[in-house]
Parts: sequence; structure tokens; C-alpha cells
Amino acid sequence: MTHTKQIKSALISVFDKTGLEPIVKALHQNNVTIYSTGGTQDFIQNLNIPVVAVEDITSFPEILGGRVKTLHPKIFGGILNRQDNESDVAQMAEFDIPQIDLVIVDLYPFEKTVASGASEAAIIEKIDIGGISLIRAAAKNFKDTVIVASVNEYATFLDFYTTNNGSTSIEQRKLLATKAFHTSSNYDTAIFNYFNTEDTYLKISEDKGQVLRYGENPHQKGFFFGDFDKMFTKLHGKELSYNNLLDVDAAVNLMNEFKNNEPTFAILKHNNACGLATRATMKEAYLDALAGDPTSAFGGVLIANGNIDLATAEEINKLFCEVVIAPSYDQEAIDVLEEKKNRIILVINDVALPAKNVRTCLNGILVQDKDNITDSKDILKTVTLTAPTEEEIEDLLFASKICKHTKSNTIVFAKNRQLCASGTGQTSRVDALNQAIEKAKSFEFDLTGAVMASDAFFPFPDCVEIANKAGITAIIQPGGSIKDELSINYCNDNKVAMVMTGVRHFKH
Repeated sequence: MTHTKQIKSALISVFDKTGLEPIVKALHQNNVTIYSTGGTQDFIQNLNIPVVAVEDITSFPEILGGRVKTLHPKIFGGILNRQDNESDVAQMAEFDIPQIDLVIVDLYPFEKTVASGASEAAIIEKIDIGGISLIRAAAKNFKDTVIVASVNEYATFLDFYTTNNGSTSIEQRKLLATKAFHTSSNYDTAIFNYFNTEDTYLKISEDKGQVLRYGENPHQKGFFFGDFDKMFTKLHGKELSYNNLLDVDAAVNLMNEFKNNEPTFAILKHNNACGLATRATMKEAYLDALAGDPTSAFGGVLIANGNIDLATAEEINKLFCEVVIAPSYDQEAIDVLEEKKNRIILVINDVALPAKNVRTCLNGILVQDKDNITDSKDILKTVTLTAPTEEEIEDLLFASKICKHTKSNTIVFAKNRQLCASGTGQTSRVDALNQAIEKAKSFEFDLTGAVMASDAFFPFPDCVEIANKAGITAIIQPGGSIKDELSINYCNDNKVAMVMTGVRHFKH
């Protein structure tokens, strides 16, 4: 038996007919017998191309409002028979079952129907039964049958078909079968997730995959699965790397905390903010964000919560940076930023982010709800005799937002809505604090009157003492230590304001 198969008959039953016409015409030119149902049958007839109704094969009409069309032994026998199996060949002749060499299907648009906000009844009707069965049958029998499982594969099949003069190779049939099983798996996952209300089940299926240059390091393969083009419009620059994408993700999540604020600019490096400021203009916000750590800013990811104008772009252009992100740009700003050939310029679109964090762990997967709590004034509890001023409260909440998106253990210093310094990813809170102090000093920040945010409680008063001696006058932390009173007492004795939120923001 040859592995190359000539297509002599085809069953076509599709929802989306975009791009179907050239396939039907190519099949007709090669004298292929075409079987079809319902709207697809009408479509083919309107092209003045002969088509055989499925019910003429089955001697059974479509029933139940079209819910049952192709589910019949004469259809599935024609698809699933093994052409090198004597018993199968004999039964095909015994029951007068026509051979079906090609199956073209495009399923009912279940996901689009759900996304449209349709009623449950309308959504249920978009659960395809016959189509998914045809896909599985033809894909299973790829040795003898060609399966085209979605409109996305029309062009691929047509190329195979025309290049091979109406035939397909075993390699091509297996490739199309692989794509078909992906289509059916993705479709079933979408249906399951619509019905699923149990947190103990996890099914993920992404049908948009992108091969990256490499992973975190050149010796690692890297892939991104998701709809990047839905979230961003890329205006300029090279392809994003694995590490770029991680930094962009960190930047987007951080800036979402400042989405509706005055002009705010952030600079990130290795998933952490090394500069962030809120100011009256975007240029001022950028310059003060850069002042937070001009050394780390080199090669960083930059993000703004508003439009980037020419004046801001001219300042950015003085810095080597990998990525610039903003919701909009003036054209003059784009012209300036594009002067660096490899600089990636992204327009961020208003797209909802996933509600869960998912990551591999040991031989399994960890899943958690996103940390969607943003500390606000109404949850603050002043626990010291000295209360923070309104200006300090503003800075405390500003620092808390940054702290929430910085690797634990972390300490953040802020003053006048500017990130002064942070200690990130340290194994002790004292180390994080000392790192932040040294960093602030190195860039000549005066911490007198600055505030401090911590991502977790202080089990001892050592951190508040060190911070106070550095000039810190107000502190925000979650509280919850059995020794909270030790830190509170130190603050009371030294007229430092402390507020507790009751909410911890670890980021491991």
C-alpha cells in the first residue's frame, strides 16, 4: 500500500466558509465526489458545483433541528475503514458504504458565543457534536483519510493538494491529524471550563503559540502561548525575548496599580521596579523615575500610564532601553523612539488579564488567585501615637503599590511620590532594608521624611530602628506578628508613624 493517497471523495460540513470556495473548485476540477449537509451544501450548489446530500447516502434526513446530520454508520464507516484490511473492505461492499477520503470541518463557534454574552441556551446549541466526531474519526484514520479540522487549516490543505496534484502524503495527513486533535482538545477544554465550577480541576489549552529565540538562556528553548497581538500593538523593534516578556508582564501588572493616576512612569529591571514617579507631566515622571536608579535603568523596560509626548521621548532616547510601553504616543515621539533600530515600542491595549497565576512546581502545577488587593486609605489602621500626615499617607500607599510588585523579601522607600530605593529578593528583611538604604545613599537621596513599605510584618523592632535612624518618619506594613508591640513601642518612643493594613503582599 502506498503512503500517497489520491483524494476521490470528500465530506464537507463547515460553519465558517471563508476560504472554502477555492478548495471546492479545486476538488471539482479533479472530479472529486463531494458530500455535504445543510448550509454548506447550499454554498456548494450556489457555486454550480455538483454535491451529494448526506441524507442521500444514509436514507435518513437531518433531525432534531439539525442536531443530527452526519452521525450514521454509512458516514463514519466511510471515514474509519482501513483500506488494507480485508474485513473492512468486505463490509464496505456488503453495506454499500461509500469511501470518504477527505473530511473538511469547521466547528460551531462555542468560544465566540460565550464571549458574546449570549444566553445559556444559545451557548449550549453551539456545542458541536457531529463535527467533533468527524474530526476525531478522520484524524484517527490519518493513514487513509485527510482531515481539515478548521478554517485555519484551509490554506495549508489547499497548498498540499495543489502541489501534489490532488494527492497527500502520509506526513501531510499526520500533520493535519495533529492539528485536528489540537482543535478538538482546545474545543473540549473551552466547553469544560464554561461548565467547571470546581477549583480542583485545571485544564489549559492555548491555540496561539510563538517560538522564541530561546528561553532565559541561549541553551534553553522558549515559547510563548497567548494572544500577544490582542494585548499590544507593536510599532517598532526586534522580536521580544523570553526575558523581555517576563519584564513586560511585571511592568504591566505594576502600572495597573497607577492606571488612573496622574502621569506616572516606571522603569523595571529583572521584574522589579528600579524607578517610579508620579508627576504633573510625563517628562517629569520619567526623569524622576530615572533618577531612582540610573544605573539599573540601562537595558530596562519602560512603561507609562498615559501618552508619551515628544519631550518625554527625547529624554528616553538618551537611554539604552529594551522596551517602551504606553497606551498612546504622539507621532513625533514615535519618530524619535524609532531612531534606535532594536528598541521595542508597544502600545498597550485595554485587555483583561487572567484571574489566576499558574506556574510549574515539582512534578505538578501551582495555581493561585491573583493578588488583586490594592492597599487603600480606608483599610489603614494607625497603631502608633503619632499619626501619618496626609502627605505621608499618599506616599505610604504609593510605596505599598511598588512593594506589592517587588520580589520578597522587600523594603521600599518613597518620598513625594517617587521611588527612592528598594531592597529586593533578600533572604532577610534586615538585608533588604540595608540594601535599600545603601542604594538611596548611592544616588544621593535624602531619606529624611521619607516613608517605608514592607511586604510582611516585623517580628523584631530592628528594622524600624534602622529605618528611623536613616530618616524614615512613617511605615506601612501588614502586621500580624505576635511581637508587633515591640515595633509599635519603638515607633511610639521615637515619634514614627506606623499603619497596618492586615494584608500581606509576598511575591516569591
